[in-house]
Amino acid sequence: MARFTLPRDLYHGKGSLETLKTLVGKRAVVCVGGGSMKKFGFLDRAVSYLQEAGMEVKVIDGIEPDPSVDTVMKGAAAMQEFQPDWIVAMGGGSPIDAAKAMWIKYEYPETTFEDMCKVFGLPKLRTKAHFCAIPSTSGTATEVTAFSIITDYTKGIKYPIADFEITPDVAIVDPDLAETMPKKLVAHTGMDAMTHAIEAYVSTANCDYTDGLAIHAIEMIQRDLVDSYNGDMSKRDSMHNAQCLAGMAFSNALLGIVHSMAHKTGAAFADYGAHIIHGAANAMYLPKVIAFNAKDPTAKKRYGVIADYMHLGGANDDEKVANLIAYLRGMNDAMNIPHGIGTYGADSYPTEHGFVPEDVFLARLHDIAVNAIGDACTGSNPRQPSVEEMEKLLKCCYYDTEVDF
Repeated sequence: MARFTLPRDLYHGKGSLETLKTLVGKRAVVCVGGGSMKKFGFLDRAVSYLQEAGMEVKVIDGIEPDPSVDTVMKGAAAMQEFQPDWIVAMGGGSPIDAAKAMWIKYEYPETTFEDMCKVFGLPKLRTKAHFCAIPSTSGTATEVTAFSIITDYTKGIKYPIADFEITPDVAIVDPDLAETMPKKLVAHTGMDAMTHAIEAYVSTANCDYTDGLAIHAIEMIQRDLVDSYNGDMSKRDSMHNAQCLAGMAFSNALLGIVHSMAHKTGAAFADYGAHIIHGAANAMYLPKVIAFNAKDPTAKKRYGVIADYMHLGGANDDEKVANLIAYLRGMNDAMNIPHGIGTYGADSYPTEHGFVPEDVFLARLHDIAVNAIGDACTGSNPRQPSVEEMEKLLKCCYYDTEVDF
């Protein structure tokens, strides 16, 4: 038996933020990030709509990119004091992910972060509050997923929380918010969405209910992402829908080792002054993982189907896989995303010498590989790597070399 879970209600289209007026409750907490929602007036509008609905409102702001365990615990404590019956999270993936984890701790104060990380092991939520998610970026799709990514900075590791309990009750997918994204964010979140859709389609947990969502998302992203990056706002609006469809697919079909590797490398070199931004990591690793997974006959055939829907040509599945890899690398080039960790600059742009020194990468390689194998996303990857294979794959991602194993 399998399960397919989405938010109960999804409101979409320009102006759909106004749906907040219809929520029924007494108190709402609004969780936001570093300031874009304030700067462009969306936070004030959200608070005003909730107040119009008759609610008292408290704002938890300043949630950082790659939110920490400490941020989650502080936010949960604020919720304990305020006792909201609605948690409204708006912005990029980070404030929404953080709010999901706060929600768990708010409803079950005795829960530890380690408890949260037990895959599909959460208790029943909604004993105190319901959850509404409003994305401003077009990539994570956390507004429709059963996932949250929280960083333990003491270990330098990003941990996925995975449970259908944290799927939001209401998602509001308003493209007005996405039109505020800077170009770099468009690129990274868009390739995150492409990775979601491709990994969902080849995942061992794929099914009839997820395949159509994944394929259509891939088609839309192929059609719209680069134009959105170059400033076409109609394509920007379309990408907001495409990433949401990809999220519906992967929340139910799960992901693979592109995400395992991105989770475990993202903060692994923070002591050298930067993170490997999640969407950029996915963009760099995806072509390498496709080459690795395509050694599995079932995965190769499914990558061939993707290539067919993308009209990439190829006389057989080997050629189709090669064309798919080349096309994705071309998308990275079109949006100024590096091809490997070794040329990944601290600003995320390609450079001759990246911010991660070779000797540091090699010294940490084994531990990163072990952690990636243990990531929650690895189990649904179509080809299960050994630690040695994961090390070799990560080396290919550092040096941008071909995967031939």
